[in-house]
Amino acid sequence: MNPRTMKPRKSDKPSAAKASARVVVNAHAVNRLRTGHPWIFRSDLERVELAEPGGVVRVEDQKGKVWGSALYGSTSQIALRMISTSAVEEEKYPDLLRYRIRQAIAYRQRVVAEADAFRVLFSEADLVPGVIVDKYNDLLSVQVLSEAMDRELARTILIEELVAAYAPQTILERVEDRIRELEGLPAREDQAIYTRTKKAKYETDFHINGLTFHYDGRAGQKTGAFLDQRENYRAAERHARGKALEICTYQGGFALHLNRRCEQVTAVDISAEALTVAEQNRLANQQKPIEWVEADAFALLRQYAEADRRYETIVLDPPAFAKSRKTAEDALRGYKEMNLRALKMLRNGGVLVTCSCSFHVGEADFVQMLQAAALDARRNLHIIEKRAQSVDHPVLLNVPETHYLKCLVCSVF
Repeated sequence: MNPRTMKPRKSDKPSAAKASARVVVNAHAVNRLRTGHPWIFRSDLERVELAEPGGVVRVEDQKGKVWGSALYGSTSQIALRMISTSAVEEEKYPDLLRYRIRQAIAYRQRVVAEADAFRVLFSEADLVPGVIVDKYNDLLSVQVLSEAMDRELARTILIEELVAAYAPQTILERVEDRIRELEGLPAREDQAIYTRTKKAKYETDFHINGLTFHYDGRAGQKTGAFLDQRENYRAAERHARGKALEICTYQGGFALHLNRRCEQVTAVDISAEALTVAEQNRLANQQKPIEWVEADAFALLRQYAEADRRYETIVLDPPAFAKSRKTAEDALRGYKEMNLRALKMLRNGGVLVTCSCSFHVGEADFVQMLQAAALDARRNLHIIEKRAQSVDHPVLLNVPETHYLKCLVCSVF
């Protein structure tokens, strides 16, 4: 089956045209649209006419000017997710959706190398709002994040295009209960939504940067692994040396890369389950032993600092400290404490790789935090590399939310 020549089936066409569905928005929403941001919040809606939950609507301002088309969310605070700056009729949306999915797949074919695991669809960044798809070798992991993408038609198109492009053994749906609640969607369990054989496959091995990792679609966080760090793993390995410490290793992503270059690696995580998988990954790669430590990151850093431990390389890859704009200041204090202790433990000429996946902590604030930590630690830093998420997690310039991962590789002296 060739995804480029596939035509919509007759069943893809809805029974009735919805071209008359429209939403009138206020001046604040228009200002956002002028910047190219695709989200319009419920508080900025003036009038909703004939809109169906998850359906396509025409977006107009109060003077009747058409600003494009959007997917309507009947419950979410993000009431409209723009899909085009032109008016798109409901019956034409299936063709547009297929085209956007194929564009995203073609982009990954161009930019991803040395990996059979990567992000296939990144929601707004790929102009397919409300869905994330990750590939792990012969398995695909899907997250549906909006009312529109939860409709049967959209789900059918998504599965057909993914099967045509990748011929996966199984497509798994990973569910985030909180998101479904906010979107007003019914509760759903993690499940196999497509399988090539009678029995669904939930586990596989995938490969990035010449290393093997195990994937279990019924375990782990979000879609299962942190593929957004793939290129940063390689950068950390490139600069690492000597004794290395990784904080918040999860399933050993940075640690296994460091272990190919460093004489000794200690990797820390609070999850015993994650460390078990990390050791399984080490064995699969026939690497020398890694010291896995189950501990709270802050407590362990204090303990190691008091014990005067010293390292040539330290990697900090904590979870998102800031879940909202309100918690950004607290998050920065947490980042500063972690980085301050790491800086005090690094030998002269050592390497610090420090990361933040908190969107609400911007790059400028993150750099300023690191500068303050360096001053308090009485250390100087050279920024060797300033990095973001891997290229399969593209940043759409007019959508700041798509640029969330910061990764600084620094020389400490």
